[in-house]
Amino acid sequence: MPGTDSYLGLRAFVDELFRCGVRDACTSPGSRSTPIVLSLARSPLRSTSHVDERSASFFALGLAKATGVPAVLACTSGTAAANYAPAVIEAHEARVPLLVLTADRPPELREVGAGQTIDQLALYGSAAKWFFDVDDHPASPARVRWLRQLACRAFWTAVDGRPGPVHLNFALREPLLPDGEMPPEDIAPGRTGGRPWVTRPRPRLVLPDTAVSGLEEELRSRVATVIVAGRSERDPALGAALADFAERAKVPLLADPLSGARRGPAAIAHYDALLRDEGWAASHAPELVLRVGDLPTSKPLRGWLAGATDALQLAIDPEGAWQDPSGVVGTVIAADPGELLEVLGKRVTRRLSSWLDDWRQADRAAAGAIASVVGPAGLSEPRVAAELGSLLPPQATLVVASSMPIRDVETFFPARPEPFRVLSNRGANGIDGTVSTAFGAALASRGPVVLLTGDVALAHDIGGLLAASRLGLRLVIVLIDNDGGGIFNFLPVASGAGAEFEPHVATPHGLDFSHAAALYGLGWERAQDVEAFRAALGRALASGRSTIVCVRTDRGENVELHRRVWESVRDAA
Repeated sequence: MPGTDSYLGLRAFVDELFRCGVRDACTSPGSRSTPIVLSLARSPLRSTSHVDERSASFFALGLAKATGVPAVLACTSGTAAANYAPAVIEAHEARVPLLVLTADRPPELREVGAGQTIDQLALYGSAAKWFFDVDDHPASPARVRWLRQLACRAFWTAVDGRPGPVHLNFALREPLLPDGEMPPEDIAPGRTGGRPWVTRPRPRLVLPDTAVSGLEEELRSRVATVIVAGRSERDPALGAALADFAERAKVPLLADPLSGARRGPAAIAHYDALLRDEGWAASHAPELVLRVGDLPTSKPLRGWLAGATDALQLAIDPEGAWQDPSGVVGTVIAADPGELLEVLGKRVTRRLSSWLDDWRQADRAAAGAIASVVGPAGLSEPRVAAELGSLLPPQATLVVASSMPIRDVETFFPARPEPFRVLSNRGANGIDGTVSTAFGAALASRGPVVLLTGDVALAHDIGGLLAASRLGLRLVIVLIDNDGGGIFNFLPVASGAGAEFEPHVATPHGLDFSHAAALYGLGWERAQDVEAFRAALGRALASGRSTIVCVRTDRGENVELHRRVWESVRDAA
Protein backbone atom coordinates (compact mmCIF):
# COMPACT_ATOMS: atom_id res chain seq x y z
CA MET A 1 0.00 0.00 0.00
CA PRO A 2 1.38 3.48 -0.77
CA GLY A 3 2.74 5.19 2.33
CA THR A 4 0.66 8.28 1.59
CA ASP A 5 -2.52 6.26 2.21
CA SER A 6 -1.62 5.66 5.86
CA TYR A 7 -1.10 9.37 6.39
CA LEU A 8 -4.36 10.32 4.68
CA GLY A 9 -6.28 8.04 7.01
CA LEU A 10 -4.39 8.99 10.14
CA ARG A 11 -4.67 12.71 9.40
CA ALA A 12 -8.45 12.40 9.36
CA PHE A 13 -8.40 10.16 12.45
CA VAL A 14 -6.38 12.70 14.48
CA ASP A 15 -8.52 15.56 13.19
CA GLU A 16 -11.58 13.82 14.63
CA LEU A 17 -9.89 13.36 18.01
CA PHE A 18 -9.29 17.12 18.10
CA ARG A 19 -12.89 17.81 17.10
CA CYS A 20 -14.08 15.58 19.95
CA GLY A 21 -12.08 17.62 22.47
CA VAL A 22 -8.72 15.83 22.78
CA ARG A 23 -5.89 18.31 23.20
CA ASP A 24 -2.80 16.33 24.27
CA ALA A 25 -0.75 13.48 22.85
CA CYS A 26 2.31 11.75 24.32
CA THR A 27 4.63 10.02 21.88
CA SER A 28 7.73 7.84 22.16
CA PRO A 29 10.35 7.14 19.48
CA GLY A 30 10.20 4.16 17.14
CA SER A 31 10.11 3.15 13.49
CA ARG A 32 6.84 1.29 13.00
CA SER A 33 4.90 4.08 14.73
CA THR A 34 6.25 6.78 12.38
CA PRO A 35 2.93 7.43 10.60
CA ILE A 36 1.03 7.73 13.89
CA VAL A 37 3.63 9.89 15.63
CA LEU A 38 4.11 12.28 12.69
CA SER A 39 0.35 12.60 12.23
CA LEU A 40 -0.03 13.57 15.89
CA ALA A 41 2.98 15.91 15.90
CA ARG A 42 1.75 17.75 12.78
CA SER A 43 -1.80 18.18 14.12
CA PRO A 44 -3.25 20.95 16.34
CA LEU A 45 -2.80 18.66 19.35
CA ARG A 46 -0.13 19.57 21.91
CA SER A 47 2.28 16.67 21.40
CA THR A 48 4.99 15.94 23.95
CA SER A 49 7.88 13.59 23.25
CA HIS A 50 9.03 11.03 25.84
CA VAL A 51 12.06 8.77 25.70
CA ASP A 52 10.58 6.04 27.88
CA GLU A 53 7.14 4.52 27.26
CA ARG A 54 6.37 3.86 30.92
CA SER A 55 7.08 7.49 31.79
CA ALA A 56 5.04 8.60 28.78
CA SER A 57 2.04 6.55 29.86
CA PHE A 58 1.98 7.92 33.39
CA PHE A 59 2.57 11.44 32.07
CA ALA A 60 -0.57 10.97 29.96
CA LEU A 61 -2.37 9.63 33.02
CA GLY A 62 -1.47 12.79 34.95
CA LEU A 63 -2.71 14.93 32.06
CA ALA A 64 -6.01 13.07 31.92
CA LYS A 65 -6.44 13.22 35.71
CA ALA A 66 -5.87 16.96 35.76
CA THR A 67 -8.10 17.77 32.77
CA GLY A 68 -10.73 15.03 32.75
CA VAL A 69 -10.12 14.72 28.99
CA PRO A 70 -8.52 11.64 27.39
CA ALA A 71 -4.87 12.04 26.49
CA VAL A 72 -3.44 10.11 23.53
CA LEU A 73 -0.55 7.67 23.88
CA ALA A 74 1.36 6.50 20.82
CA CYS A 75 4.25 4.03 20.62
CA THR A 76 5.94 1.56 18.33
CA SER A 77 5.48 -2.21 18.29
CA GLY A 78 6.85 -4.85 20.65
CA THR A 79 7.65 -4.35 24.31
CA ALA A 80 7.18 -0.59 23.90
CA ALA A 81 3.44 -1.26 24.06
CA ALA A 82 3.86 -3.61 27.02
CA ASN A 83 5.44 -0.77 29.02
CA TYR A 84 2.07 1.01 28.94
CA ALA A 85 0.42 -1.78 30.96
CA PRO A 86 0.86 -0.37 34.52
CA ALA A 87 -0.60 3.01 33.54
CA VAL A 88 -3.45 1.40 31.59
CA ILE A 89 -4.29 -0.71 34.65
CA GLU A 90 -4.20 2.36 36.90
CA ALA A 91 -6.42 4.25 34.45
CA HIS A 92 -8.92 1.39 34.47
CA GLU A 93 -9.04 1.12 38.26
CA ALA A 94 -9.12 4.90 38.80
CA ARG A 95 -11.64 5.57 36.00
CA VAL A 96 -9.33 7.83 33.98
CA PRO A 97 -9.92 8.10 30.19
CA LEU A 98 -6.95 7.32 27.91
CA LEU A 99 -6.59 6.65 24.19
CA VAL A 100 -3.79 4.16 23.57
CA LEU A 101 -2.55 3.89 19.97
CA THR A 102 -0.01 1.13 19.41
CA ALA A 103 1.74 0.47 16.11
CA ASP A 104 2.01 -3.18 15.06
CA ARG A 105 3.41 -5.34 12.29
CA PRO A 106 0.86 -6.42 9.65
CA PRO A 107 -0.68 -9.88 10.16
CA GLU A 108 1.73 -11.70 7.82
CA LEU A 109 4.68 -10.67 10.04
CA ARG A 110 3.14 -11.92 13.29
CA GLU A 111 4.23 -15.24 14.81
CA VAL A 112 6.91 -15.84 12.14
CA GLY A 113 9.97 -14.50 13.96
CA ALA A 114 9.84 -10.93 12.63
CA GLY A 115 11.78 -8.44 14.74
CA GLN A 116 10.13 -6.34 17.43
CA THR A 117 6.89 -8.27 17.09
CA ILE A 118 4.83 -9.60 19.98
CA ASP A 119 1.17 -10.50 20.40
CA GLN A 120 -0.45 -7.08 20.86
CA LEU A 121 -4.05 -8.19 20.37
CA ALA A 122 -6.03 -7.32 23.52
CA LEU A 123 -2.64 -6.71 25.15
CA TYR A 124 -4.15 -5.03 28.23
CA GLY A 125 -6.88 -7.58 28.80
CA SER A 126 -9.88 -6.42 30.80
CA ALA A 127 -8.10 -3.17 31.74
CA ALA A 128 -9.08 -1.72 28.35
CA LYS A 129 -12.73 -0.69 27.99
CA TRP A 130 -12.52 -1.47 24.29
CA PHE A 131 -9.89 -2.97 21.99
CA PHE A 132 -9.86 -2.82 18.20
CA ASP A 133 -7.28 -4.10 15.73
CA VAL A 134 -7.14 -1.54 12.90
CA ASP A 135 -6.29 -2.95 9.48
CA ASP A 136 -4.41 -1.05 6.76
CA HIS A 137 -6.79 -0.90 3.80
CA PRO A 138 -5.96 1.74 1.18
CA ALA A 139 -7.34 5.23 1.64
CA SER A 140 -10.66 5.91 -0.05
CA PRO A 141 -13.52 8.25 0.84
CA ALA A 142 -15.36 5.38 2.53
CA ARG A 143 -12.22 4.27 4.41
CA VAL A 144 -11.46 7.78 5.66
CA ARG A 145 -15.06 8.30 6.81
CA TRP A 146 -14.76 5.01 8.71
CA LEU A 147 -11.57 6.23 10.41
CA ARG A 148 -13.32 9.43 11.43
CA GLN A 149 -16.10 7.34 12.91
CA LEU A 150 -13.53 5.11 14.64
CA ALA A 151 -11.87 8.11 16.30
CA CYS A 152 -15.22 9.32 17.62
CA ARG A 153 -16.14 5.87 18.86
CA ALA A 154 -12.82 5.56 20.69
CA PHE A 155 -13.26 8.97 22.33
CA TRP A 156 -16.87 8.46 23.42
CA THR A 157 -16.13 4.96 24.68
CA ALA A 158 -13.29 6.30 26.83
CA VAL A 159 -15.42 9.01 28.47
CA ASP A 160 -18.94 7.57 28.55
CA GLY A 161 -20.25 5.61 31.51
CA ARG A 162 -17.34 4.45 33.61
CA PRO A 163 -14.34 6.30 32.04
CA GLY A 164 -11.26 4.29 31.19
CA PRO A 165 -8.63 3.41 28.57
CA VAL A 166 -9.35 2.43 24.97
CA HIS A 167 -6.73 0.53 22.96
CA LEU A 168 -6.45 0.74 19.16
CA ASN A 169 -3.76 -1.40 17.54
CA PHE A 170 -2.69 -0.15 14.08
CA ALA A 171 -1.16 -2.63 11.66
CA LEU A 172 1.22 -0.62 9.48
CA ARG A 173 3.16 -1.76 6.42
CA GLU A 174 6.20 -0.18 4.85
CA PRO A 175 6.81 2.35 3.43
CA LEU A 176 6.35 4.30 6.65
CA LEU A 177 6.70 7.73 5.03
CA PRO A 178 4.49 9.37 2.37
CA ASP A 179 5.40 8.59 -1.21
CA GLY A 180 5.16 12.26 -2.16
CA GLU A 181 3.49 15.50 -1.21
CA MET A 182 0.39 15.10 0.91
CA PRO A 183 -2.73 16.53 -0.77
CA PRO A 184 -3.89 19.67 1.07
CA GLU A 185 -7.51 18.52 1.26
CA ASP A 186 -8.89 15.36 2.85
CA ILE A 187 -10.62 12.97 0.49
CA ALA A 188 -13.41 12.77 3.08
CA PRO A 189 -13.46 16.11 4.94
CA GLY A 190 -14.88 16.44 8.41
CA ARG A 191 -18.24 17.95 9.15
CA THR A 192 -18.73 21.70 8.86
CA GLY A 193 -18.25 23.98 11.84
CA GLY A 194 -15.66 21.75 13.48
CA ARG A 195 -18.35 19.33 14.62
CA PRO A 196 -17.21 15.74 15.32
CA TRP A 197 -18.26 13.09 12.84
CA VAL A 198 -20.31 11.45 15.60
CA THR A 199 -21.57 13.12 18.76
CA ARG A 200 -23.04 11.23 21.68
CA PRO A 201 -24.85 13.39 24.24
CA ARG A 202 -24.54 12.01 27.74
CA PRO A 203 -27.85 11.08 29.37
CA ARG A 204 -28.58 12.62 32.76
CA LEU A 205 -29.22 10.26 35.63
CA VAL A 206 -32.44 11.49 37.17
CA LEU A 207 -33.36 9.88 40.47
CA PRO A 208 -37.10 9.33 40.94
CA ASP A 209 -38.76 11.67 43.41
CA THR A 210 -39.78 8.68 45.52
CA ALA A 211 -36.12 7.75 46.00
CA VAL A 212 -35.22 11.31 47.07
CA SER A 213 -38.14 11.29 49.50
CA GLY A 214 -36.90 7.99 50.89
CA LEU A 215 -33.46 9.45 51.51
CA GLU A 216 -35.06 12.47 53.15
CA GLU A 217 -36.97 10.20 55.53
CA GLU A 218 -33.84 8.21 56.41
CA LEU A 219 -32.00 11.44 57.25
CA ARG A 220 -34.90 12.61 59.39
CA SER A 221 -35.10 9.37 61.37
CA ARG A 222 -31.37 8.63 61.82
CA VAL A 223 -29.49 11.29 63.77
CA ALA A 224 -26.16 9.42 63.78
CA THR A 225 -25.42 10.04 60.11
CA VAL A 226 -21.98 10.55 58.53
CA ILE A 227 -20.76 11.31 55.03
CA VAL A 228 -17.62 9.47 53.92
CA ALA A 229 -15.97 11.15 50.93
CA GLY A 230 -13.13 9.41 49.12
CA ARG A 231 -11.08 10.11 46.00
CA SER A 232 -13.22 11.83 43.38
CA GLU A 233 -11.03 13.75 40.96
CA ARG A 234 -13.34 14.37 37.99
CA ASP A 235 -15.79 16.95 39.39
CA PRO A 236 -14.02 20.00 40.86
CA ALA A 237 -17.31 21.30 42.28
CA LEU A 238 -18.21 18.12 44.19
CA GLY A 239 -16.11 18.88 47.28
CA ALA A 240 -17.87 22.18 47.93
CA ALA A 241 -21.28 20.56 47.31
CA LEU A 242 -20.54 17.85 49.89
CA ALA A 243 -19.37 20.43 52.42
CA ASP A 244 -22.49 22.59 51.89
CA PHE A 245 -24.82 19.63 52.34
CA ALA A 246 -23.00 18.38 55.45
CA GLU A 247 -23.25 21.81 57.06
CA ARG A 248 -26.93 22.17 56.20
CA ALA A 249 -27.80 18.65 57.40
CA LYS A 250 -25.57 18.79 60.51
CA VAL A 251 -23.71 15.68 59.40
CA PRO A 252 -20.01 14.98 60.14
CA LEU A 253 -18.05 14.94 56.89
CA LEU A 254 -15.17 12.44 56.92
CA ALA A 255 -13.37 13.58 53.81
CA ASP A 256 -10.14 12.22 52.35
CA PRO A 257 -8.17 15.20 50.89
CA LEU A 258 -8.42 13.40 47.51
CA SER A 259 -12.15 14.16 47.58
CA GLY A 260 -11.69 17.95 47.66
CA ALA A 261 -14.29 18.01 50.44
CA ARG A 262 -12.13 18.54 53.54
CA ARG A 263 -13.57 22.01 54.02
CA GLY A 264 -16.35 23.77 55.89
CA PRO A 265 -17.54 23.59 59.52
CA ALA A 266 -18.76 19.97 59.26
CA ALA A 267 -15.42 18.56 58.06
CA ILE A 268 -13.71 16.22 60.53
CA ALA A 269 -10.03 16.33 59.61
CA HIS A 270 -8.63 13.81 62.09
CA TYR A 271 -11.04 10.89 61.81
CA ASP A 272 -8.15 8.50 61.11
CA ALA A 273 -6.58 9.23 64.51
CA LEU A 274 -9.92 9.31 66.37
CA LEU A 275 -11.12 5.98 65.02
CA ARG A 276 -7.93 4.24 66.19
CA ASP A 277 -9.44 4.47 69.68
CA GLU A 278 -11.72 1.43 69.77
CA GLY A 279 -13.81 2.80 72.60
CA TRP A 280 -14.40 6.15 70.92
CA ALA A 281 -15.15 4.44 67.61
CA ALA A 282 -17.68 2.09 69.23
CA SER A 283 -19.45 4.92 71.04
CA HIS A 284 -19.82 6.81 67.76
CA ALA A 285 -21.20 3.98 65.63
CA PRO A 286 -23.30 5.40 62.77
CA GLU A 287 -26.92 4.70 61.93
CA LEU A 288 -26.67 6.01 58.36
CA VAL A 289 -23.60 6.34 56.12
CA LEU A 290 -23.60 8.22 52.82
CA ARG A 291 -20.54 7.14 50.82
CA VAL A 292 -19.24 9.17 47.87
CA GLY A 293 -16.20 8.38 45.74
CA ASP A 294 -13.66 5.68 46.47
CA LEU A 295 -13.15 4.43 49.98
CA PRO A 296 -10.58 6.60 51.76
CA THR A 297 -7.16 5.09 52.42
CA SER A 298 -7.57 5.12 56.22
CA LYS A 299 -7.53 1.57 57.60
CA PRO A 300 -9.27 2.58 60.87
CA LEU A 301 -12.07 4.21 58.88
CA ARG A 302 -12.47 1.18 56.66
CA GLY A 303 -12.57 -1.09 59.71
CA TRP A 304 -15.13 1.17 61.41
CA LEU A 305 -17.38 1.05 58.34
CA ALA A 306 -16.96 -2.71 58.01
CA GLY A 307 -18.07 -3.13 61.62
CA ALA A 308 -21.13 -0.90 61.21
CA THR A 309 -23.33 -3.79 60.08
CA ASP A 310 -26.44 -2.35 61.76
CA ALA A 311 -26.13 0.93 59.86
CA LEU A 312 -27.77 1.68 56.53
CA GLN A 313 -24.87 2.38 54.19
CA LEU A 314 -25.64 4.03 50.85
CA ALA A 315 -23.05 4.47 48.08
CA ILE A 316 -23.75 7.32 45.65
CA ASP A 317 -21.82 6.75 42.43
CA PRO A 318 -22.59 8.10 38.93
CA GLU A 319 -21.51 4.82 37.33
CA GLY A 320 -23.00 2.61 40.03
CA ALA A 321 -19.54 1.20 40.77
CA TRP A 322 -19.00 -1.28 43.60
CA GLN A 323 -16.71 0.33 46.20
CA ASP A 324 -17.43 -2.09 49.02
CA PRO A 325 -14.77 -4.71 49.84
CA SER A 326 -16.43 -5.47 53.20
CA GLY A 327 -19.88 -6.15 51.75
CA VAL A 328 -21.77 -3.73 54.02
CA VAL A 329 -23.31 -1.31 51.52
CA GLY A 330 -27.07 -1.75 51.38
CA THR A 331 -27.86 0.35 48.30
CA VAL A 332 -25.80 1.63 45.36
CA ILE A 333 -27.41 4.78 43.98
CA ALA A 334 -26.41 5.45 40.36
CA ALA A 335 -26.70 9.25 40.42
CA ASP A 336 -24.52 12.33 40.30
CA PRO A 337 -23.75 12.89 44.00
CA GLY A 338 -23.49 16.68 43.69
CA GLU A 339 -26.89 17.00 42.01
CA LEU A 340 -28.53 14.51 44.35
CA LEU A 341 -27.28 16.19 47.52
CA GLU A 342 -28.24 19.61 46.19
CA VAL A 343 -31.83 18.44 45.76
CA LEU A 344 -31.80 16.59 49.07
CA GLY A 345 -30.28 19.56 50.89
CA LYS A 346 -33.23 21.76 49.96
CA ARG A 347 -35.57 19.28 51.61
CA VAL A 348 -33.65 18.66 54.81
CA THR A 349 -35.47 20.06 57.81
CA ARG A 350 -33.49 21.39 60.76
CA ARG A 351 -31.67 18.54 62.47
CA LEU A 352 -30.16 18.29 65.92
CA SER A 353 -26.55 19.49 65.94
CA SER A 354 -25.41 17.57 69.04
CA TRP A 355 -24.12 14.62 66.96
CA LEU A 356 -22.01 16.92 64.77
CA ASP A 357 -20.95 19.02 67.77
CA ASP A 358 -19.59 15.90 69.48
CA TRP A 359 -17.48 15.02 66.42
CA ARG A 360 -16.23 18.57 66.06
CA GLN A 361 -15.23 18.76 69.71
CA ALA A 362 -13.32 15.50 69.39
CA ASP A 363 -11.68 16.74 66.18
CA ARG A 364 -10.46 19.90 67.93
CA ALA A 365 -9.10 17.81 70.78
CA ALA A 366 -7.35 15.52 68.31
CA ALA A 367 -5.80 18.49 66.52
CA GLY A 368 -4.39 19.78 69.79
CA ALA A 369 -3.09 16.35 70.77
CA ILE A 370 -1.37 15.92 67.39
CA ALA A 371 0.25 19.35 67.65
CA SER A 372 1.50 18.61 71.15
CA VAL A 373 3.46 15.62 69.84
CA VAL A 374 4.40 16.61 66.29
CA GLY A 375 5.35 20.19 67.15
CA PRO A 376 8.22 19.45 69.55
CA ALA A 377 9.48 16.64 67.30
CA GLY A 378 10.84 19.09 64.73
CA LEU A 379 10.85 18.31 61.01
CA SER A 380 9.24 14.88 60.65
CA GLU A 381 7.17 13.07 58.06
CA PRO A 382 3.86 14.04 59.73
CA ARG A 383 5.08 17.63 60.05
CA VAL A 384 5.94 17.82 56.34
CA ALA A 385 2.41 16.68 55.46
CA ALA A 386 0.86 19.16 57.90
CA GLU A 387 3.01 22.02 56.59
CA LEU A 388 2.05 21.33 52.98
CA GLY A 389 -1.60 21.14 54.00
CA SER A 390 -1.35 24.63 55.52
CA LEU A 391 1.12 26.42 53.24
CA LEU A 392 0.15 25.58 49.65
CA PRO A 393 -2.14 28.17 47.99
CA PRO A 394 -5.67 27.26 46.84
CA GLN A 395 -4.63 27.31 43.18
CA ALA A 396 -1.94 24.66 43.75
CA THR A 397 -2.09 20.98 42.89
CA LEU A 398 -0.45 18.41 45.15
CA VAL A 399 0.34 15.00 43.70
CA VAL A 400 0.92 12.43 46.44
CA ALA A 401 2.75 9.13 46.13
CA SER A 402 1.06 6.00 47.37
CA SER A 403 2.32 4.22 50.46
CA MET A 404 3.24 6.39 53.46
CA PRO A 405 2.84 9.92 51.96
CA ILE A 406 -0.85 9.45 51.09
CA ARG A 407 -1.53 8.13 54.59
CA ASP A 408 0.17 11.08 56.26
CA VAL A 409 -1.79 13.49 54.05
CA GLU A 410 -5.05 11.84 55.12
CA THR A 411 -4.11 11.86 58.81
CA PHE A 412 -2.44 15.25 59.21
CA PHE A 413 -4.01 17.59 56.63
CA PRO A 414 -6.22 20.27 58.20
CA ALA A 415 -9.64 21.33 56.95
CA ARG A 416 -9.40 24.53 54.90
CA PRO A 417 -11.97 27.01 53.56
CA GLU A 418 -10.52 26.59 50.06
CA PRO A 419 -8.44 23.43 49.82
CA PHE A 420 -6.10 22.96 46.89
CA ARG A 421 -6.47 20.01 44.53
CA VAL A 422 -4.90 16.71 45.61
CA LEU A 423 -4.23 13.90 43.10
CA SER A 424 -2.84 10.43 43.61
CA ASN A 425 -2.65 7.12 41.76
CA ARG A 426 -5.04 5.31 44.10
CA GLY A 427 -6.76 3.10 41.55
CA ALA A 428 -4.32 0.21 41.75
CA ASN A 429 -2.39 1.96 44.57
CA GLY A 430 1.06 1.33 43.12
CA ILE A 431 4.11 3.59 43.19
CA ASP A 432 4.65 3.17 39.43
CA GLY A 433 5.16 6.35 37.46
CA THR A 434 4.62 8.76 40.33
CA VAL A 435 7.08 11.37 39.04
CA SER A 436 5.72 11.20 35.49
CA THR A 437 2.13 11.52 36.71
CA ALA A 438 3.09 14.71 38.54
CA PHE A 439 4.81 16.18 35.49
CA GLY A 440 1.73 15.37 33.40
CA ALA A 441 -0.42 17.23 35.93
CA ALA A 442 2.08 20.11 35.81
CA LEU A 443 1.63 20.49 32.05
CA ALA A 444 -2.15 20.69 32.48
CA SER A 445 -2.28 22.96 35.56
CA ARG A 446 -2.25 26.74 35.78
CA GLY A 447 -1.10 26.97 39.39
CA PRO A 448 2.00 25.48 41.02
CA VAL A 449 2.27 21.69 41.19
CA VAL A 450 4.01 19.93 44.08
CA LEU A 451 4.83 16.23 44.37
CA LEU A 452 5.10 14.67 47.83
CA THR A 453 6.94 11.39 47.42
CA GLY A 454 9.06 8.86 49.22
CA ASP A 455 12.52 7.86 48.11
CA VAL A 456 11.58 4.42 46.77
CA ALA A 457 8.82 5.89 44.58
CA LEU A 458 11.27 8.50 43.25
CA ALA A 459 13.89 5.86 42.50
CA HIS A 460 11.23 3.73 40.79
CA ASP A 461 10.46 6.50 38.28
CA ILE A 462 13.77 8.36 38.27
CA GLY A 463 13.66 8.59 34.48
CA GLY A 464 10.52 10.67 34.76
CA LEU A 465 12.70 13.59 35.89
CA LEU A 466 13.77 14.01 32.27
CA ALA A 467 10.48 15.84 31.59
CA ALA A 468 11.81 18.86 33.50
CA SER A 469 14.46 19.71 30.93
CA ARG A 470 13.04 18.13 27.76
CA LEU A 471 9.60 19.70 28.17
CA GLY A 472 10.55 22.77 30.19
CA LEU A 473 8.14 21.91 33.02
CA ARG A 474 8.21 23.22 36.57
CA LEU A 475 7.52 20.85 39.45
CA VAL A 476 8.40 21.09 43.14
CA ILE A 477 9.30 17.65 44.48
CA VAL A 478 9.18 17.27 48.27
CA LEU A 479 11.19 14.14 48.89
CA ILE A 480 10.92 12.13 52.11
CA ASP A 481 14.16 10.16 52.16
CA ASN A 482 14.24 7.49 54.87
CA ASP A 483 16.39 5.09 52.83
CA GLY A 484 13.72 2.49 52.15
CA GLY A 485 10.05 1.66 52.20
CA GLY A 486 9.00 3.33 55.43
CA ILE A 487 5.46 1.95 55.43
CA PHE A 488 6.73 -1.58 55.97
CA ASN A 489 8.11 -0.61 59.39
CA PHE A 490 4.48 -0.20 60.52
CA LEU A 491 3.50 -3.73 59.47
CA PRO A 492 3.89 -7.09 61.27
CA VAL A 493 6.55 -8.08 58.74
CA ALA A 494 8.93 -5.59 60.39
CA SER A 495 9.24 -7.83 63.45
CA GLY A 496 8.27 -11.14 61.90
CA ALA A 497 10.70 -11.31 58.98
CA GLY A 498 13.87 -11.29 61.07
CA ALA A 499 17.15 -10.55 59.33
CA GLU A 500 15.46 -10.67 55.93
CA PHE A 501 13.34 -7.58 56.64
CA GLU A 502 15.90 -4.91 55.76
CA PRO A 503 17.29 -6.23 52.45
CA HIS A 504 14.11 -7.85 51.11
CA VAL A 505 11.23 -5.72 52.47
CA ALA A 506 12.50 -2.32 53.59
CA THR A 507 14.96 -2.33 50.65
CA PRO A 508 17.41 0.43 51.67
CA HIS A 509 19.15 1.86 48.60
CA GLY A 510 21.81 4.26 49.87
CA LEU A 511 21.15 6.72 47.03
CA ASP A 512 22.15 10.37 47.19
CA PHE A 513 19.37 12.06 45.22
CA SER A 514 21.33 15.29 44.85
CA HIS A 515 23.21 13.49 42.07
CA ALA A 516 19.89 12.74 40.33
CA ALA A 517 18.93 16.41 40.59
CA ALA A 518 22.23 17.38 38.99
CA LEU A 519 21.94 14.72 36.27
CA TYR A 520 18.46 15.82 35.21
CA GLY A 521 19.03 19.55 35.68
CA LEU A 522 16.81 20.13 38.73
CA GLY A 523 17.44 22.42 41.66
CA TRP A 524 18.27 20.81 44.99
CA GLU A 525 17.74 21.85 48.61
CA ARG A 526 18.10 19.91 51.84
CA ALA A 527 15.88 21.03 54.75
CA GLN A 528 16.86 20.04 58.28
CA ASP A 529 14.30 21.90 60.39
CA VAL A 530 10.83 23.36 60.04
CA GLU A 531 11.91 26.91 59.26
CA ALA A 532 14.41 25.68 56.69
CA PHE A 533 11.69 23.57 55.06
CA ARG A 534 9.29 26.50 54.84
CA ALA A 535 11.99 28.69 53.32
CA ALA A 536 13.08 26.00 50.85
CA LEU A 537 9.49 25.35 49.80
CA GLY A 538 8.92 29.06 49.25
CA ARG A 539 12.05 29.38 47.12
CA ALA A 540 11.12 26.29 45.10
CA LEU A 541 7.59 27.60 44.43
CA ALA A 542 9.01 30.92 43.27
CA SER A 543 11.74 29.35 41.15
CA GLY A 544 11.54 29.13 37.40
CA ARG A 545 12.70 25.51 37.29
CA SER A 546 11.91 22.17 38.87
CA THR A 547 13.42 21.63 42.32
CA ILE A 548 13.79 18.78 44.79
CA VAL A 549 13.40 19.71 48.47
CA CYS A 550 14.76 16.77 50.46
CA VAL A 551 13.86 15.90 54.05
CA ARG A 552 15.85 13.06 55.62
CA THR A 553 14.04 10.99 58.25
CA ASP A 554 14.55 7.78 60.20
CA ARG A 555 12.09 4.94 59.62
CA GLY A 556 12.17 3.64 63.17
CA GLU A 557 11.77 7.08 64.73
CA ASN A 558 8.88 7.77 62.36
CA VAL A 559 6.98 4.71 63.62
CA GLU A 560 7.45 5.77 67.24
CA LEU A 561 6.32 9.31 66.48
CA HIS A 562 3.11 8.06 64.88
CA ARG A 563 2.41 5.82 67.85
CA ARG A 564 2.88 8.71 70.26
CA VAL A 565 0.45 10.76 68.17
CA TRP A 566 -2.20 8.04 68.31
CA GLU A 567 -1.76 7.62 72.08
CA SER A 568 -2.04 11.36 72.60
CA VAL A 569 -5.24 11.54 70.54
CA ARG A 570 -6.68 8.58 72.46
CA ASP A 571 -6.05 10.36 75.75
CA ALA A 572 -7.52 13.64 74.48
CA ALA A 573 -10.62 12.18 72.83
